[in-house]
Amino acid sequence: MRSVAIATCAQFPEGDEDSALLAQVAEARGISLSFEDWRDEGVDWSNFDVTVIRNTWDYTDHLAEFLSWAQSVERLFNPASVVAWNTDKRYLEDLAAMGIPTIPTTYLASHEELDAFSFARDDALVLKPSVGAGSMGAERFDAGDELRARKHAHDLLDEGKVVMVQPYISLVEQEHETAVVLIDGWPSHAIAKGPMLKADALDRSRLFRQEQISARVSNEAQQLVAVAAHAGVVAHLGLSAPLLYARVDLVPTDQGPVVIEFEATEPSLFLGFEPSAAEVFVEALSRRLG
Repeated sequence: MRSVAIATCAQFPEGDEDSALLAQVAEARGISLSFEDWRDEGVDWSNFDVTVIRNTWDYTDHLAEFLSWAQSVERLFNPASVVAWNTDKRYLEDLAAMGIPTIPTTYLASHEELDAFSFARDDALVLKPSVGAGSMGAERFDAGDELRARKHAHDLLDEGKVVMVQPYISLVEQEHETAVVLIDGWPSHAIAKGPMLKADALDRSRLFRQEQISARVSNEAQQLVAVAAHAGVVAHLGLSAPLLYARVDLVPTDQGPVVIEFEATEPSLFLGFEPSAAEVFVEALSRRLG
């Protein structure tokens, strides 16, 4: 039986809700899944045929360690070069340079840049750290709320974060985000994500904020943007094969869908929202096992 390590973290020793689905389908195909904490120094990753990153959601507090770990694992999916590029959301600059429609973003990397930046806007803004997961550290600020926005940016910089400043897309309130899940570079399924920027204290104490998730059928425009983004990333990083998985989060605008995140490290894939998704994922994994 071929063996696959599913990299997770101490807070999720058995993975997430997708894990049971994957384990059941994998076992039927002669693949044994073993859920391992990526920070557990007792794990010998070379004992597994491949390692798949899934629920390593504490990496944002240990980024250098995480990148070093990824580099040390020989057969890792997605590979270490993708992880190094994808764990800092400044990758949006690369996507924009490829001609992929992306949300306009300003990056503030120092207090000097913050001092020179004006938060005076007619519309709401979103501030978030460039390294982060599960929308933690992301906050919406309405027009006129400049003092709170500047304070939040100051606090993020004090934590050693690079601050991203983005317009708040009001259409999200009615249409929600669409997350297109790609397996082997092609759309598998999609989900709708409700607004997440009004979280209570309980949500903020976790590794990620609670999400409002529902099934959604992505439209042609959304699929085209997602597939183009994936193709651009593969070319940009010089990869010889498509990514095992990626999730492209899109927000609606009057000009069409734009990428707000391209998640290829540890995204939730919401396999339970599409009956065939776990089968498709394990089939793609089997091809990599040879």
